Amino acid sequence: MLAAALAVNEDLPMSYQVLARKWRPRVFREMAGQEHVTRALINALDQDRLHHAYLFSGTRGVGKTTVARILAKCLNCETGVSSEPCGTCSSCREITEGRSMDLIEVDAASRTKVEDTRELLENVQYAPTHCRYKVYLIDEVHMLSTSSFNALLKTLEEPPPHVKFLLATTDPQKLPLTVLSRCLQFNLKNMAPELIVDRLQTILREEGVSCEEPALWLLARSADGSMRDALSLADQALAFGSGQLLEKDVRSMLGTVDFNFVHELLTAIVEQNPKTALEVVEKLAEHAPDFVGVLLELIALLHRVSVAQALPDAVDNRWGDAEQVLELARVMSAEEAQLYYQIALTGKRDIGLSSELRSGLEMTLLRMIAFRPSLVIDESLAGAELQPPVEEAADSVKKPEPASATALEAALPPDPEIAEPSSPELEKPPTPVPPETATPILARASAPDPSETAVMQPATESEQETAEPPEPASTESPNHGGAAFEPEQWPEFLEQLGLRGSLYQVASNTELRQVEGGNVYFLLDETSTALFREDFVEKIQHSLTGYLEKPVQVHLEIGAPGRETPARRTQRLLEQARRETIESMQHDPKVKLLLDHFEGTLDIDSIAPVKYRGER
Repeated sequence: MLAAALAVNEDLPMSYQVLARKWRPRVFREMAGQEHVTRALINALDQDRLHHAYLFSGTRGVGKTTVARILAKCLNCETGVSSEPCGTCSSCREITEGRSMDLIEVDAASRTKVEDTRELLENVQYAPTHCRYKVYLIDEVHMLSTSSFNALLKTLEEPPPHVKFLLATTDPQKLPLTVLSRCLQFNLKNMAPELIVDRLQTILREEGVSCEEPALWLLARSADGSMRDALSLADQALAFGSGQLLEKDVRSMLGTVDFNFVHELLTAIVEQNPKTALEVVEKLAEHAPDFVGVLLELIALLHRVSVAQALPDAVDNRWGDAEQVLELARVMSAEEAQLYYQIALTGKRDIGLSSELRSGLEMTLLRMIAFRPSLVIDESLAGAELQPPVEEAADSVKKPEPASATALEAALPPDPEIAEPSSPELEKPPTPVPPETATPILARASAPDPSETAVMQPATESEQETAEPPEPASTESPNHGGAAFEPEQWPEFLEQLGLRGSLYQVASNTELRQVEGGNVYFLLDETSTALFREDFVEKIQHSLTGYLEKPVQVHLEIGAPGRETPARRTQRLLEQARRETIESMQHDPKVKLLLDHFEGTLDIDSIAPVKYRGER
């Protein structure tokens, strides 16, 4: 019978060994991407600082069991305990071939009962049969029951000197803290695509298989950090491609999208051509693609475009499309790339909620086209095109129609030519003028002309852009009569300057103290200096100069204003309007009826006057 069985075995053909098993690392130096684990184990072995229990965690296919088996060989090699097992002695060969009597591998998923654990621990006290240590390798240890963990605790904490425990798990969060505290824990990381590609190239070169690098990148990305998955996919791709790894074959096998289609989609989006975009989707549909995968490819392409915009030299040519990526980076702005990337991420999240995956993809593409920024400032342009001289910018943005400037030109009395900023007279702090003896600072026309009143209103951005350049104002100051414009009226004058943002916030916290000739003196509230910058004085000065068409010199000090600043005035009016609104709500008969009918209460804190809800 034995002779017949041997004869039958001799007639069996040599079985094919899959790449994942054939190329499993046999020593630590062959491990890729887990240097943080192998370094600690190598040092522990070389320095004889061995623990009695090790826990290896990580996702599937990153080398947990492989590290445990290499460690078992290092412990039991006949040449001695070291980080470099010989691989030729009987112990090393038996462990490599999986037939060692002293390496007990246990699948915890199939032996979860406490009886199985007790049976396993009954033999712990006995010495190893042939090797130096008896090694218990428990895979998927998190599958053990609570009773099994409790039965294991005492032995795991104080095992016999000849016993080592090697635990492996993909879910360390399910392990009790009592088990975790008894082990040295090593977390194996996911494999980076670069490492997977490098390892695949080495293996396929040794196997004598011809391959295309883009095909390897496709396999590495599909493996999602698992080296075993990458090797299994390589086996499948070799069978699919008759012993060759070609990009088109791998794409067909994995169902991934040709990058040319993705480039066409992004080009259509940049060109604002929805017809072309939908036609490309129609072509994609003929190949029955994964539409979620199309979005993922589009996200990856947008990432590469953004990288090319920031660092053109950092663009890799792993897909052979570096020139196309650089061209897209040139025709797109950084803001557009970031917006499209965010829309694609949102579309990936929501595509499963659509009636069809294809319609979800189409809506995402149309959203990119519809929400393209209408104005994007290209900072790479020449400074003269984007940043005109400060004087010209102030004239073009801040200066209103000539009529209003002429009407307000009389606000400043005739003054001699302004001295240079270095003049000692101008650098000397102004002398405060008592309110009782204050002379008129700004004069207001008593009966402004209707045309002048119209242009006094701040112009909108569109009106400013389309307005004709104002004609040069007359150098003669018109003689306007009427009441004097006192410093208390600085808030009304500030609103006519058209300041925006933090510059407006700083100006609204100032007090107009005095005007002497062409010199205007302000006092900034000392509690409102957080937003102040040195260039604000120059900007306010140019704004006043452009608005009045008369050169002025602005001086600003920091202190405690004696008068009400525009910001405090606005706050006072806001509180006053809020009190009036609350009182109106409390006495409104309809509100009272609702409160009585529903037995409700009025939330005072939520009440605000409508005209103050929006920000400036």
